[in-house]
Order: sequence, then C-alpha cells, then structure tokens
Amino acid sequence: MSRNTAINNLFSLQQALEGIIVDDLKKLKALLPDPRKLTRKADLVDGIKSQLRGENLRKVWAKLDDLQKAAVAEVIHGEDGIYFPEIFSAKYGEPANLGTSDRYGSNREPSLLCLFIYGRQIPYDLEEELLKFVPPPEEATLDNVGETVQNQVKLRVQRYNYSTKQKEIEEYDIPLTSCETQLAATKDFAAVLRLIQSGKVAVSDKTGLPTAGSVKAIASILQGGDFYNEEQRQITLAKDSDYDDEVFAEIGSIKPFAWIMIAQGSKFAERSGKKLVLTKAGQKALLESPAKGLQTAWKRWLKTKIFDEFRRIDAIKGQTGRGANGMTDVTWRRDAIVTVLAECPVGKWVMFHDFSKYLVATGHRFEVTEEPYCLYIGEAGYGNLSELGGYSWPILEERYMRCFLFEYAATLGIIDVAYVDPLLIPSDYDYLWGTDYLEFLSRYDGLVYFRLTALGAYCLELTDKYTPPVIEVRQTLRVLPNLEIIAAGDGVETSDAIVLDVYTKKVSDVVWRLDRPKIFAAIENGYPLAEFTEFLDARSIEPLPQTVQQFLTDVTERSNSVQDIGTVRLIECTTAHLALLIANDSRTKKFCQLAGDRTLAVPLGQETKFRTALRQMGYVLPQSDK
Repeated sequence: MSRNTAINNLFSLQQALEGIIVDDLKKLKALLPDPRKLTRKADLVDGIKSQLRGENLRKVWAKLDDLQKAAVAEVIHGEDGIYFPEIFSAKYGEPANLGTSDRYGSNREPSLLCLFIYGRQIPYDLEEELLKFVPPPEEATLDNVGETVQNQVKLRVQRYNYSTKQKEIEEYDIPLTSCETQLAATKDFAAVLRLIQSGKVAVSDKTGLPTAGSVKAIASILQGGDFYNEEQRQITLAKDSDYDDEVFAEIGSIKPFAWIMIAQGSKFAERSGKKLVLTKAGQKALLESPAKGLQTAWKRWLKTKIFDEFRRIDAIKGQTGRGANGMTDVTWRRDAIVTVLAECPVGKWVMFHDFSKYLVATGHRFEVTEEPYCLYIGEAGYGNLSELGGYSWPILEERYMRCFLFEYAATLGIIDVAYVDPLLIPSDYDYLWGTDYLEFLSRYDGLVYFRLTALGAYCLELTDKYTPPVIEVRQTLRVLPNLEIIAAGDGVETSDAIVLDVYTKKVSDVVWRLDRPKIFAAIENGYPLAEFTEFLDARSIEPLPQTVQQFLTDVTERSNSVQDIGTVRLIECTTAHLALLIANDSRTKKFCQLAGDRTLAVPLGQETKFRTALRQMGYVLPQSDK
C-alpha cells in the first residue's frame, strides 16, 4: 500500500480517542502527568489531547524507551505509515512494547506507546506534530558478513524444559562444509546439456520430473558430485530415543534434480515423449560462453512457472491437492528473494538467518500460501498447518528460501554455500503434529551461510562483465595414427567420455575409435564437427596425427557437400514448355525454380506470392489436400 493510500485511511487524534471505551481511556489518561480526575468520555478525550500537543508532546515522547521511539519513527517516516510488528521485530530483534493483555486479548494494560499508535497507525494530525522533531529511523543493515567461515558452526536453539517449566537455550557445535560453486557450475552446465543431447535424460511425460535413473546419470558427471555424499543422500535409519522406533530420513539429490528442472525451465531442453531433447536455444548455449548460458538459465528460471520449488519440501503435503489454489505466485516469491540477494556484498559470507531477517526488515516479506490450513504433515485431519498462525515464516517461507538458494542459486554458481548435515540441525518444528518421526523437515535445513559470487553478480546484472577463473583442460588422450583414441594417465573425466561416446565408437573402457558413420550420425543430430576437432586438439597429449587430420578434413568436406535448403512444394505442369515459361517469367521466377522437365519447386514460405504472380500470368493453382 502506498503512503498516499495509507493517509486516506488515517484518522485524527480526536477520532481515534472517541473510538476507545471509557475504561481504556482512563488507563491512557493515567499514563500522562495530568493530575485531574476525569470521568466523562468527552473530558477524557480533551484531557489526553491537551497532553499530546506542542511541548507536552515532546515530553511524553521523551519518556518512551528506545524501541518505542523507533516504532514511532518507523510509522511516521515509513512509506506505508503502518506499524508492522513482524517487520519491526526483524529489524530491531523484538517488537515494541504496546502493553499487556491476558491470553484472550482482554484486560489490556496499555503502554505509553499506545498514546501514539492506535491499531497500527498514528493519527495524521499527531503525525504532523511528531515529524517536527522525531528523526528518521536508521536503515536496516545486513549484519555479521564475513570473509571466511570456520569448519564448524555453533547453533543455538531455545527449548522448553518441562521439568523446570522454563525456556532454556541449548548450544551445539556442528561440522560445517563450505562449497565453492562457480567453477563447478561452468563445467556442469555444458556436461548436463551434452548428456541431454545424447538422449540419456528421461523425465515423466506428465510432470516433467526426472526419473531416478536420470538423476543418477546427472550425478555421475557433475564436477565434485552433489552437495551431500552418497552415504548421506541414502535413507538413514535411526532410533527414536523416546519410543524406540525407526526414524526415516532421506536427503536425496539436490544438484542433479535442479539441473534437469533448470534445463526445462530455461527452455534449453524440452520433452519429447519421456526423453529430454535440446532445443535450438540449448544447442546455441553450448556454443556460447558458460557464463552467458548460466545467466540466461538463471533469468529464465526466475520467470518460469513449470515448477514450484516448495514442492521439494516433501514432508509438507497437500500442495497439489486442496492446497494447490492457495499457493502464491512463484515468480513473486523469487523476485522478493533476488531483490535482497542483490544487496548482499559480493564475496562475503552471510548467515542465512540474518538474510531472512533482513529480507523481512526491508519490507520484502512474502507468503508461500494463502491457505495454510490446506497443507499438512502426516495426516490432513490432525496435521494441517493452520495451527502455525502468525509463526509460519520459519516453517514455510524460510524452508522455501533455503530450497531456492541451496538447490537453484548454488547449482547455477550464483552463490557459494556453507552447510551442515540436516540430521544435526536442532528441530524448530517438533511442536507440530506428525513430526515425531522426522529427522529434519527439509533436505535444505542444513544451509547455514552463503556468499554471492562474481558469477552471481554477473547473472544478477550487478556487473556487465564476468572474468571466469582459468579452467585447466587436462591432456588425457593419446590419439593414434590408426584412428584410435586411448585414455592416458588417470583416465578421462566423465563429461569428456560423454563427448567421445557421441562422436566415436567405443572399443573398450579406455579405447575409442574414430568412425565415419558414428560421426555422420552425430552431425545429423546437431553436434558440430568443428567442436569435436577442438575437443581433440585440447585434450590430446601430442599433436593430432596426419591421418587423423586428413580423416576429419574429409568428413568435414563430405558433411558440407550436401545442404538442406528448406522444404518446398512441388508443382507439376502439363507440358515442359509451360514449366519453362513460368520458371522464367519476371513475375514468377523469383518464387520458383525448375526441378525437372515439367516440375517446379516453390519454397513453402513463398507459396502465397507464387500463387499471386501465377494469377497475374493468367493461370491458377488449385488448393491441394496433400
């Protein structure tokens, strides 16, 4: 809501006070230094108003504590003119004191701040007086950014001790893993597109979600693998200490799943049956710099609606059932996160919790769903999330943010991440029904820190240029005069083996052979031969033998000897003379050519113009159903 809209909804101090019952007016009057005992409502209203004018107002304001003064400043200098407790708490660490009440909201005892804020607004005439001396609030800041992270992190969690009936703070030292993503993303990008191009990535023809085999195939080619190792990703069985029951926990894949969804969301790949195939945009991306391709993929992912990342929070059910209509626009959520991400310092580690608080404090709060009662854990009847009330942020929105950052931003090299095993994170959800057997609420709970990379700054268009780190190409191939290619030393990288499998015939685990039919098939499927030649040159231990160079030259010439010039419609004339006449007439010759004694070839894109010119000659071409 704009500031002007808010002003239209405001009220005067007189109107605000007149809307309060007498008993509550007496409580407000008691907070002021006016010794008179007033009982009539009109007298109480006038008495309070007199203490909130001129120098008296300054004196009352001076008695507010620092948080209360900050609340007044936020309202009168804010764009909306409204007191938002959640935004204020995120910025200042706790809400301003507005007094007390019982558990039902009755028997209210107002604080001094209630003389200024009525409901969530300050009367416009009172605001005009306050603006004369109340300074604007300080801007929200992103705290605790650092150059480095340690190899362990101290996490604190507040728990309720049922024995002492007190809230207690527990601390845990947990091993921390940091992961740099830029270099891996630039290598993984091309490797994934090549794997798709080779026809080895399958998805559901209904949902577009990857098959288990495709996830495994992607994982095998990723630089450095997935964020969590195979042992962590697999199902873990633990014993519940209270009930001696088995507890299931499965992290599963992160990077491989993300790459398959990103390829589709960025329109670099599309479904053809159950297989993914590269689009023209995907083929073009392979020829561009990886950074440009990653930037395009990122920008398109922000706009795509093919997938809601919150679906990856497996423990929360109902998202595709009754709750589907209540889920908010994913592009709105992403935009809120990215807007704040762009304010993070490049190369500095930011704690996720600080980022979350800063996002709320700067007014970028969003909602995952408008109908939390349609979502549930365990069982729809008992475990629906309506009980979250105003505490949904850490359960829903923060889980969504972690997924978006960890699975998509980090996979694309936008951010580096520092994380722990989610099994070790203290629970913040155990008060919810149906969570007894959950070791973690989401696989992304382990994200603790992240930092914006130089590649991320480029993808977010914070800078026009990106200088990639030097990628060392290992010379791991020995190319022989007999057209055989042998893996040397420690062998070839998985991504390089994919390229060899596309262009060559595999003889054994370490030997490939240049094969003309195999190369022809690759060219027909859109693989450029020049790219393969460069690939061999870069990875060959020695210069390519003359026989190999001659072989590649010959294949290149043969592949360029026959060209596809497009689709045509064949028009048959009754005589060779008529065909020759039409092919040479000034009106029609631009749109056709002879393709035999009595046959004309008309490009499909020129058919309408050809028909028009033919009528000008005095002939007509009837429509055909062929």
